[in-house]
Amino acid sequence: MKRLLAVLLVVGMAFSVTANAEGDAAAGLIKGQTCLGCHGVLNYHNVYPTYHVPKLGGQHAGYLVAAMKAYKSGARSHATMFANVADLSEQDMQDIAAYFEKDGK
Repeated sequence: MKRLLAVLLVVGMAFSVTANAEGDAAAGLIKGQTCLGCHGVLNYHNVYPTYHVPKLGGQHAGYLVAAMKAYKSGARSHATMFANVADLSEQDMQDIAAYFEKDGK
């Protein structure tokens, strides 16, 4: 009986983690407005030094979340991106990524 309860607990926790990991694209549209200023412009290049800014629309959500986490942790270095993701929660990142994967232009 204890073993069954333990298995049910683990399975229940797994489903709750999966449910929490999914983003809300509608919320991501609101939270990701700042992102669109650079990443929503086709063929945009920033300055100092000049380099191509990638368009995020249609990109896989998992990749976008991993990239935001890397900027936040400092594993990827870019001062502007660090400033933009520094205060984002895990859910914020999931929501923004869901928006860009599904609807982001």
